Amino acid sequence: MKNWQKHTGLILPILALVSMVLWPTISGSVAARESIFTILKAIALASSLNILLGYTGYVSFGHIVYYGFGGYIGFFLLTSQGWPLWAAMLAGGVSSALLAFLLGKAILRLRGAYFALATIGVNEAMRNLITKLDFIGGPTGLTLNFKTYLAYGGAAKALEMSFYVLALIVLAAILLSHFVRISKFGLGLLAIRENEDAAEVMGVNAPDAKTWAYVLSAIIPGIVGVLFFFKNGNVEPHDAVPLHSPIELLVMVMLGGQGTVLGPIMGAFAYQGMRGFLVTNAFFKDIQLSVSGAILLMIVLFFPSGAIGWLRQRLPALRRILA
Repeated sequence: MKNWQKHTGLILPILALVSMVLWPTISGSVAARESIFTILKAIALASSLNILLGYTGYVSFGHIVYYGFGGYIGFFLLTSQGWPLWAAMLAGGVSSALLAFLLGKAILRLRGAYFALATIGVNEAMRNLITKLDFIGGPTGLTLNFKTYLAYGGAAKALEMSFYVLALIVLAAILLSHFVRISKFGLGLLAIRENEDAAEVMGVNAPDAKTWAYVLSAIIPGIVGVLFFFKNGNVEPHDAVPLHSPIELLVMVMLGGQGTVLGPIMGAFAYQGMRGFLVTNAFFKDIQLSVSGAILLMIVLFFPSGAIGWLRQRLPALRRILA
Protein backbone atom coordinates (compact mmCIF):
# COMPACT_ATOMS: atom_id res chain seq x y z
CA MET A 1 0.00 0.00 0.00
CA LYS A 2 2.78 2.40 0.93
CA ASN A 3 4.59 1.67 -2.33
CA TRP A 4 1.44 2.51 -4.29
CA GLN A 5 0.97 5.76 -2.38
CA LYS A 6 4.43 6.90 -3.44
CA HIS A 7 3.21 6.94 -7.06
CA THR A 8 -0.12 8.77 -6.65
CA GLY A 9 1.61 11.90 -7.91
CA LEU A 10 1.70 10.28 -11.36
CA ILE A 11 -2.09 10.09 -11.68
CA LEU A 12 -2.79 13.65 -12.83
CA PRO A 13 0.30 14.01 -15.08
CA ILE A 14 -0.51 10.80 -16.96
CA LEU A 15 -4.21 11.67 -17.21
CA ALA A 16 -3.25 15.06 -18.64
CA LEU A 17 -0.93 13.43 -21.18
CA VAL A 18 -3.53 10.85 -22.24
CA SER A 19 -6.16 13.58 -22.65
CA MET A 20 -3.88 15.65 -24.86
CA VAL A 21 -3.04 12.66 -27.05
CA LEU A 22 -6.66 11.50 -27.37
CA TRP A 23 -8.04 14.89 -28.38
CA PRO A 24 -6.51 15.07 -31.89
CA THR A 25 -6.67 11.27 -32.27
CA ILE A 26 -10.43 11.14 -31.77
CA SER A 27 -11.22 14.38 -33.59
CA GLY A 28 -8.88 13.61 -36.50
CA SER A 29 -7.96 17.30 -36.61
CA VAL A 30 -4.49 17.97 -38.02
CA ALA A 31 -4.58 21.52 -36.59
CA ALA A 32 -5.32 20.16 -33.11
CA ARG A 33 -2.51 17.63 -33.48
CA GLU A 34 -0.01 20.35 -34.40
CA SER A 35 -1.15 22.53 -31.49
CA ILE A 36 -0.81 19.66 -29.03
CA PHE A 37 2.59 18.76 -30.53
CA THR A 38 3.85 22.23 -29.57
CA ILE A 39 2.51 21.83 -26.03
CA LEU A 40 4.00 18.33 -25.66
CA LYS A 41 7.38 19.62 -26.81
CA ALA A 42 7.19 22.40 -24.19
CA ILE A 43 6.23 19.88 -21.49
CA ALA A 44 9.18 17.63 -22.34
CA LEU A 45 11.66 20.52 -22.17
CA ALA A 46 10.14 22.05 -19.03
CA SER A 47 10.02 18.70 -17.21
CA SER A 48 13.66 18.07 -18.01
CA LEU A 49 14.69 21.54 -16.81
CA ASN A 50 12.73 20.90 -13.61
CA ILE A 51 15.17 18.10 -12.69
CA LEU A 52 17.87 20.76 -12.36
CA LEU A 53 15.94 23.90 -11.44
CA GLY A 54 13.18 22.32 -9.37
CA TYR A 55 15.20 19.72 -7.48
CA THR A 56 18.56 21.47 -6.99
CA GLY A 57 17.49 25.13 -7.19
CA TYR A 58 20.11 25.90 -9.87
CA VAL A 59 18.73 28.39 -12.41
CA SER A 60 19.93 27.61 -15.93
CA PHE A 61 19.56 29.93 -18.92
CA GLY A 62 21.44 27.44 -21.12
CA HIS A 63 19.15 24.41 -21.01
CA ILE A 64 18.12 24.92 -24.63
CA VAL A 65 21.75 24.21 -25.61
CA TYR A 66 21.14 20.47 -25.16
CA TYR A 67 18.06 20.60 -27.38
CA GLY A 68 20.11 22.25 -30.13
CA PHE A 69 23.32 20.28 -29.69
CA GLY A 70 21.68 16.86 -29.49
CA GLY A 71 19.26 17.81 -32.25
CA TYR A 72 22.08 18.84 -34.57
CA ILE A 73 24.08 15.67 -33.87
CA GLY A 74 21.11 13.38 -34.48
CA PHE A 75 19.89 15.30 -37.52
CA PHE A 76 23.38 15.18 -39.06
CA LEU A 77 23.48 11.40 -38.58
CA LEU A 78 19.99 11.13 -40.03
CA THR A 79 20.68 13.24 -43.12
CA SER A 80 24.34 12.64 -43.91
CA GLN A 81 24.95 9.15 -42.53
CA GLY A 82 21.56 7.57 -43.22
CA TRP A 83 20.85 6.54 -39.62
CA PRO A 84 17.26 5.52 -38.77
CA LEU A 85 15.27 7.98 -36.69
CA TRP A 86 15.32 5.94 -33.47
CA ALA A 87 19.12 5.60 -33.58
CA ALA A 88 19.59 9.28 -34.39
CA MET A 89 17.35 10.25 -31.46
CA LEU A 90 19.32 7.98 -29.14
CA ALA A 91 22.57 9.55 -30.38
CA GLY A 92 21.12 13.02 -29.77
CA GLY A 93 20.22 12.16 -26.19
CA VAL A 94 23.57 10.51 -25.44
CA SER A 95 25.61 13.35 -27.00
CA SER A 96 23.67 15.95 -24.98
CA ALA A 97 24.25 13.93 -21.81
CA LEU A 98 28.00 13.74 -22.52
CA LEU A 99 28.17 17.49 -23.15
CA ALA A 100 26.25 18.14 -19.92
CA PHE A 101 28.65 15.90 -18.00
CA LEU A 102 31.69 17.79 -19.29
CA LEU A 103 30.17 21.24 -18.78
CA GLY A 104 28.65 20.27 -15.44
CA LYS A 105 32.01 19.34 -14.00
CA ALA A 106 33.13 22.90 -14.70
CA ILE A 107 30.21 25.27 -14.22
CA LEU A 108 28.43 23.47 -11.37
CA ARG A 109 31.26 24.56 -9.10
CA LEU A 110 29.57 27.97 -9.31
CA ARG A 111 26.48 28.91 -7.34
CA GLY A 112 23.61 31.36 -7.61
CA ALA A 113 23.97 34.23 -10.06
CA TYR A 114 27.44 33.07 -11.10
CA PHE A 115 26.08 29.75 -12.33
CA ALA A 116 23.20 31.48 -14.14
CA LEU A 117 25.63 33.83 -15.89
CA ALA A 118 27.83 30.90 -16.89
CA THR A 119 24.87 29.15 -18.55
CA ILE A 120 24.13 32.31 -20.57
CA GLY A 121 27.74 32.16 -21.78
CA VAL A 122 27.33 28.50 -22.74
CA ASN A 123 24.20 29.39 -24.71
CA GLU A 124 25.94 32.13 -26.66
CA ALA A 125 29.07 30.04 -27.26
CA MET A 126 27.06 27.11 -28.63
CA ARG A 127 25.05 29.25 -31.06
CA ASN A 128 28.22 30.89 -32.39
CA LEU A 129 30.01 27.54 -32.66
CA ILE A 130 27.20 26.01 -34.71
CA THR A 131 27.35 28.83 -37.26
CA LYS A 132 31.09 28.22 -37.80
CA LEU A 133 30.95 24.46 -38.48
CA ASP A 134 30.63 23.90 -42.22
CA PHE A 135 30.00 20.15 -42.02
CA ILE A 136 26.66 20.83 -40.32
CA GLY A 137 25.74 23.61 -42.71
CA GLY A 138 27.18 26.62 -40.89
CA PRO A 139 24.76 29.57 -40.76
CA THR A 140 22.37 27.95 -43.28
CA GLY A 141 21.94 24.69 -41.36
CA LEU A 142 20.93 21.28 -42.71
CA THR A 143 18.00 20.12 -44.82
CA LEU A 144 16.47 16.65 -44.91
CA ASN A 145 16.11 14.88 -48.25
CA PHE A 146 12.36 14.47 -48.82
CA LYS A 147 12.93 10.85 -49.84
CA THR A 148 13.89 10.07 -46.25
CA TYR A 149 10.21 10.24 -45.32
CA LEU A 150 9.42 7.34 -47.67
CA ALA A 151 10.87 4.92 -45.13
CA TYR A 152 8.19 6.13 -42.69
CA GLY A 153 5.24 5.89 -45.09
CA GLY A 154 5.58 9.35 -46.61
CA ALA A 155 5.62 12.88 -45.19
CA ALA A 156 2.05 12.81 -43.84
CA LYS A 157 2.59 9.51 -42.01
CA ALA A 158 5.94 10.74 -40.69
CA LEU A 159 4.27 13.82 -39.18
CA GLU A 160 1.61 11.68 -37.53
CA MET A 161 4.23 9.25 -36.25
CA SER A 162 6.26 12.13 -34.80
CA PHE A 163 3.28 13.17 -32.68
CA TYR A 164 2.94 9.76 -31.02
CA VAL A 165 6.70 9.36 -30.61
CA LEU A 166 6.80 12.73 -28.85
CA ALA A 167 3.97 11.60 -26.57
CA LEU A 168 6.11 8.61 -25.54
CA ILE A 169 9.07 10.90 -24.92
CA VAL A 170 6.90 13.12 -22.70
CA LEU A 171 5.78 10.02 -20.79
CA ALA A 172 9.45 9.10 -20.31
CA ALA A 173 10.19 12.66 -19.10
CA ILE A 174 7.31 12.50 -16.58
CA LEU A 175 8.43 9.12 -15.26
CA LEU A 176 12.05 10.24 -15.04
CA SER A 177 11.08 13.36 -13.10
CA HIS A 178 8.86 11.35 -10.76
CA PHE A 179 11.35 8.59 -9.99
CA VAL A 180 14.16 11.08 -9.44
CA ARG A 181 11.90 12.99 -7.05
CA ILE A 182 10.99 10.00 -4.85
CA SER A 183 14.45 8.39 -4.87
CA LYS A 184 17.22 8.75 -2.33
CA PHE A 185 19.15 10.60 -5.03
CA GLY A 186 16.24 13.03 -5.39
CA LEU A 187 16.11 13.63 -1.64
CA GLY A 188 19.77 14.58 -1.82
CA LEU A 189 19.00 17.05 -4.61
CA LEU A 190 16.19 18.60 -2.57
CA ALA A 191 18.57 18.92 0.37
CA ILE A 192 21.01 20.76 -1.91
CA ARG A 193 18.20 23.08 -2.96
CA GLU A 194 17.39 23.97 0.64
CA ASN A 195 20.97 24.35 1.90
CA GLU A 196 23.89 22.94 -0.05
CA ASP A 197 26.43 23.30 2.76
CA ALA A 198 24.14 21.57 5.26
CA ALA A 199 23.44 18.80 2.73
CA GLU A 200 27.16 18.11 2.42
CA VAL A 201 27.50 17.97 6.20
CA MET A 202 24.71 15.37 6.24
CA GLY A 203 26.63 13.19 3.77
CA VAL A 204 25.33 14.30 0.35
CA ASN A 205 28.06 14.36 -2.29
CA ALA A 206 26.83 17.65 -3.75
CA PRO A 207 29.24 17.96 -6.73
CA ASP A 208 28.40 14.48 -8.03
CA ALA A 209 24.67 14.79 -7.31
CA LYS A 210 24.44 18.12 -9.15
CA THR A 211 26.41 16.77 -12.11
CA TRP A 212 24.18 13.72 -12.52
CA ALA A 213 21.05 15.86 -12.19
CA TYR A 214 22.47 18.09 -14.92
CA VAL A 215 23.19 15.06 -17.12
CA LEU A 216 19.70 13.60 -16.62
CA SER A 217 18.12 16.97 -17.44
CA ALA A 218 20.00 17.08 -20.78
CA ILE A 219 18.94 13.69 -22.21
CA ILE A 220 15.30 14.45 -23.07
CA PRO A 221 16.04 17.79 -24.82
CA GLY A 222 18.62 16.10 -27.07
CA ILE A 223 16.10 13.45 -28.11
CA VAL A 224 13.30 15.99 -28.65
CA GLY A 225 15.59 18.15 -30.79
CA VAL A 226 16.23 15.32 -33.25
CA LEU A 227 12.53 14.50 -33.52
CA PHE A 228 11.50 18.13 -34.01
CA PHE A 229 14.09 18.78 -36.72
CA PHE A 230 13.09 15.52 -38.44
CA LYS A 231 9.47 16.66 -38.39
CA ASN A 232 10.37 20.10 -39.76
CA GLY A 233 12.76 18.70 -42.37
CA ASN A 234 15.49 21.23 -41.63
CA VAL A 235 17.48 22.89 -38.86
CA GLU A 236 19.16 26.30 -38.62
CA PRO A 237 21.24 27.78 -35.77
CA HIS A 238 18.52 30.22 -34.66
CA ASP A 239 16.03 27.32 -34.48
CA ALA A 240 18.44 25.07 -32.58
CA VAL A 241 19.44 27.60 -29.91
CA PRO A 242 16.71 30.28 -29.88
CA LEU A 243 17.27 33.35 -27.73
CA HIS A 244 13.78 33.41 -26.20
CA SER A 245 13.47 29.76 -25.15
CA PRO A 246 15.54 29.88 -21.91
CA ILE A 247 13.28 32.56 -20.44
CA GLU A 248 10.13 30.78 -21.60
CA LEU A 249 11.22 27.48 -20.08
CA LEU A 250 11.91 29.15 -16.74
CA VAL A 251 8.46 30.75 -16.83
CA MET A 252 6.80 27.40 -17.57
CA VAL A 253 8.53 25.58 -14.71
CA MET A 254 7.97 28.33 -12.15
CA LEU A 255 4.43 29.12 -13.29
CA GLY A 256 3.28 25.54 -12.68
CA GLY A 257 5.48 24.89 -9.66
CA GLN A 258 9.14 23.98 -9.59
CA GLY A 259 10.15 20.77 -7.87
CA THR A 260 6.88 19.02 -8.74
CA VAL A 261 6.00 16.56 -11.51
CA LEU A 262 2.67 18.14 -12.43
CA GLY A 263 3.92 21.75 -12.26
CA PRO A 264 5.88 21.87 -15.54
CA ILE A 265 2.92 20.25 -17.33
CA MET A 266 0.49 22.88 -16.04
CA GLY A 267 2.98 25.66 -16.67
CA ALA A 268 3.75 24.55 -20.22
CA PHE A 269 0.06 24.14 -21.08
CA ALA A 270 -0.87 27.55 -19.64
CA TYR A 271 2.10 29.39 -21.12
CA GLN A 272 1.67 27.93 -24.60
CA GLY A 273 -1.98 28.98 -24.55
CA MET A 274 -0.99 32.48 -23.49
CA ARG A 275 1.82 32.59 -26.05
CA GLY A 276 -0.63 31.67 -28.80
CA PHE A 277 -2.63 34.76 -27.88
CA LEU A 278 0.41 37.01 -27.62
CA VAL A 279 1.93 36.14 -31.01
CA THR A 280 -1.39 36.67 -32.80
CA ASN A 281 -2.29 39.91 -31.03
CA ALA A 282 -1.35 43.07 -32.92
CA PHE A 283 -0.27 44.89 -29.77
CA PHE A 284 1.56 42.13 -27.87
CA LYS A 285 3.28 40.27 -30.71
CA ASP A 286 6.38 42.51 -30.65
CA ILE A 287 6.72 42.57 -26.86
CA GLN A 288 6.13 38.87 -26.16
CA LEU A 289 9.43 38.42 -24.33
CA SER A 290 8.77 41.50 -22.21
CA VAL A 291 5.48 39.97 -21.11
CA SER A 292 7.26 36.68 -20.32
CA GLY A 293 9.85 38.53 -18.24
CA ALA A 294 7.12 40.39 -16.37
CA ILE A 295 5.32 37.13 -15.62
CA LEU A 296 8.55 35.57 -14.34
CA LEU A 297 9.12 38.57 -12.07
CA MET A 298 5.57 38.39 -10.64
CA ILE A 299 5.92 34.65 -10.00
CA VAL A 300 9.19 35.14 -8.12
CA LEU A 301 7.76 38.00 -6.05
CA PHE A 302 4.24 36.79 -5.31
CA PHE A 303 3.86 33.08 -6.20
CA PRO A 304 7.31 31.45 -5.73
CA SER A 305 5.76 27.99 -5.32
CA GLY A 306 3.72 28.33 -8.52
CA ALA A 307 0.20 27.09 -9.23
CA ILE A 308 0.79 23.71 -7.56
CA GLY A 309 2.03 25.35 -4.36
CA TRP A 310 -0.98 27.68 -4.36
CA LEU A 311 -3.40 24.75 -4.81
CA ARG A 312 -1.69 22.62 -2.15
CA GLN A 313 -2.07 25.42 0.40
CA ARG A 314 -5.78 25.79 -0.29
CA LEU A 315 -6.68 22.15 -0.97
CA PRO A 316 -4.68 20.12 1.57
CA ALA A 317 -6.77 17.00 0.86
CA LEU A 318 -5.25 16.88 -2.65
CA ARG A 319 -1.63 17.30 -1.60
CA ARG A 320 -0.79 13.66 -2.28
CA ILE A 321 -1.78 13.81 -5.95
CA LEU A 322 -0.62 17.41 -6.50
CA ALA A 323 3.00 16.28 -6.48
